Amino acid sequence: MMTGPDLRLTGARVLRPEGWDDCAVTLRRGLIEEGPAREIDLSGYLVLPGLVDLHGDGFERHLAPRRGALREAEPGMVAAAAELAVNGITTGILAQFFSWEGGLRSPDFAQRVIDALARVAPGVATDLRLQLRLETHMIDDYARAEAMIAAAGIGYVVFNDHVPHVRLAQGRVPRRLTGTALKSGRSPEALLALMQALHARSGEVPEAVSALAARLGSRGILLGSHDDADAVARDDWRGRGVRVSEFPETREAAMAAHRAGDAVVLGAPNVVRGASHAGNVSALDLVAEGLCDALASDYHYPAMQAAVWRLHDLGVLDVAQGWALISSGPARVLGLADRGRLEQGCRADLVVLEAQTRRVAAVFAGGAVSYVTGDVAARFF
Repeated sequence: MMTGPDLRLTGARVLRPEGWDDCAVTLRRGLIEEGPAREIDLSGYLVLPGLVDLHGDGFERHLAPRRGALREAEPGMVAAAAELAVNGITTGILAQFFSWEGGLRSPDFAQRVIDALARVAPGVATDLRLQLRLETHMIDDYARAEAMIAAAGIGYVVFNDHVPHVRLAQGRVPRRLTGTALKSGRSPEALLALMQALHARSGEVPEAVSALAARLGSRGILLGSHDDADAVARDDWRGRGVRVSEFPETREAAMAAHRAGDAVVLGAPNVVRGASHAGNVSALDLVAEGLCDALASDYHYPAMQAAVWRLHDLGVLDVAQGWALISSGPARVLGLADRGRLEQGCRADLVVLEAQTRRVAAVFAGGAVSYVTGDVAARFF
């Protein structure tokens, strides 16, 4: 872990687990702990816990801005780390597909992301990690996925099913087939044939995916399901040891997860919009009902903080409650007990905001500066 200078931050309003106070925050050896340190006056600023993003795929635009445009992934990964930092994210889980959909979602591209991350992560302050989003119907590729997970030390796997079963069962051509085929590098005919073959094996999936989940779970890997459609689907996944419900599509699915003690992860962009772009249940409504353990950036990193301020401005949650959904809440879901809150002994992950504008002025990840700008920079340097 990279570490920065020992600093004592004074004068700011600080968000602690028990609420706001005006006491100093001391950063020493990459941790929050007492001791001698150079004093920095942050009057006029807010100091809050660094953001923990447990599902974000906004990094893709940096690694592959256009099809075939770039072959080297490392510069894009560095740029992605910078974007995470400027948005206050100190722990970023990059959600990478392992999918039959091809292109940026293909197993080959997943390996490129893994390789680039291995080379870049040690040299940036932000704690970068991977989530593998595994398509359930790729039964013949499970072995490759497991080997990839083991070799890369991936600790979070989410199960997806993007096969358009309804239209295929009706004998109809899936929507946007040509555009999807172009992204995958296949002809529309070849992609349709692949979808039909995957759909035809649906009867084999429950047993196969249950066995896979058992193997992954036995190795301590956190397991999640994506887009639970209803309570039955959530109950099925829970029976396989899959205890995280990412972006449930309905209130019934979220309620089933919540009642059973499963973690519910919602998309911050959904909160900001006030509705799902796909027509699913409103994350804003679910948060208001207490059916949310964590908010994730999904496809837009700035949405995490924007969601907190929207919840505050609408009177749904106060800042402390909302901020917990992007800091301590996701840290708890991921089992990361050393971050997400400003408390003695925790990692020195924090965000400095301009009190009036709410803009990010500085970010520390593990005590190292990952971002600083504007007037506050003169106070530090």
